[in-house]
Amino acid sequence: MSQQALSDQLGIARTTLGDYERGKTEPNIDMIISLANLFEVTIDDLLKKNLVHLDLEILKNKELRVLAISVDQDNRENIELVDTKAQAGYLQSFNDPEFIRDLPKIHFPNMPDGTYRGFKIEGDSMLPVESGSVVVCTYVESLHHLKDGKTYIVVSKDEGLVYKRVKKMSDKLLLFSDNPLYPPYEINYDQISEAWEFYALLSFSDAKISEEGSVDYKLDAIQEKIRELTQSVSDLQKN
Repeated sequence: MSQQALSDQLGIARTTLGDYERGKTEPNIDMIISLANLFEVTIDDLLKKNLVHLDLEILKNKELRVLAISVDQDNRENIELVDTKAQAGYLQSFNDPEFIRDLPKIHFPNMPDGTYRGFKIEGDSMLPVESGSVVVCTYVESLHHLKDGKTYIVVSKDEGLVYKRVKKMSDKLLLFSDNPLYPPYEINYDQISEAWEFYALLSFSDAKISEEGSVDYKLDAIQEKIRELTQSVSDLQKN
């Protein structure tokens, strides 16, 4: 946006805007409010935070907390991978753009528009989903969009990051496992920080992959699995 275009929207002279940019003068409180409204940021963020994150965005949400995402050089959303080691940090920093930017990325070709994230699953509560599998999920913008019987990654302070089937109740969510050895339990809606709906599963039966500790190695394996799936779909379409 040019100085003239911005000054016109703010109702001030272009020279006044230039003085703001050069630090020669400072805007008064009314102008700060106008700037915050124009650029759709809070006054607190405008005054206290560094907003120069060209590769990061924040998605606002009325029910859940703000969602930090990252985008590639073509302004397409990345798919961040939340590995086992990153899960504890994710619970504290899932709405921190710096934390999200540093997560490893995976890429699917020809995916529908949307916000996706990959989560590594540990344990046997959701058998036959194997421990070590990666669940790729789409972001749930409203808890009203949750569907009974579907599987979700549910993020909360009390329960952490869990992969469960859900059943909606009046003011709570019932979470249950596919493995009957794990009893269902309830969680209040106001405890939920994020919810992600299942989209795709990447499963690895090779013991070497499941035992390998390198994140880079796992990412290579994930990308190879994606290439195999993409090729299979392409072959089916040709036939």
